[in-house]
Parts: sequence; C-alpha cells; structure tokens
Amino acid sequence: MHAPNQLEKQQVGLRLPKYMIEDVDELTERFSLNRTDIITEALRSYIAQQKEKMFYDQFREGVRELKGALDGKREDLVTLDELIDELDDH
Repeated sequence: MHAPNQLEKQQVGLRLPKYMIEDVDELTERFSLNRTDIITEALRSYIAQQKEKMFYDQFREGVRELKGALDGKREDLVTLDELIDELDDH
C-alpha cells in the first residue's frame, strides 16, 4: 500500500510511437478510460513484472550460492548463517 504523499500525481511528458498512441486510444474507447489511466496501468503492470523477475533472479542466485556452500564449493563460508548474512548484504 502506498502512503498518501506517494499517490500525489506529477505531470510528465513522453513521446511514444504513433502506433502506440493509436492502440492506447482504441483501449480508451473500448474501456471508457483515459490515456493516463491506460498508460498508468501499463506501467504499473510492467514495474510489478520487473520486480517479480528481480526477486526470482535473486532467489535463484541465493539457491545457487546455498548449493555451492552445501557442496563445499564455497570454502570461505563456514556456516549457513554466514551465507544468509552474505545474501542479505546484496
């Protein structure tokens, strides 16, 4: 959830290819929304996908690190707690 001050809107300008504007305008008509609503939702969805991807990428890296430590390939780590601390630092 976002704090009220994070919901404050700020105007930005951007340039989009004409075909994208045409697609956005088709959606505005179809769903009775305005360009801002369509573009905001598209950005929100993209950002959420990227955050999810980053989370899973970090998770996969953590699993690889853990496997390496458990297989004895990480001699610099003595305990699981040290591995967790190292991963927390990233």
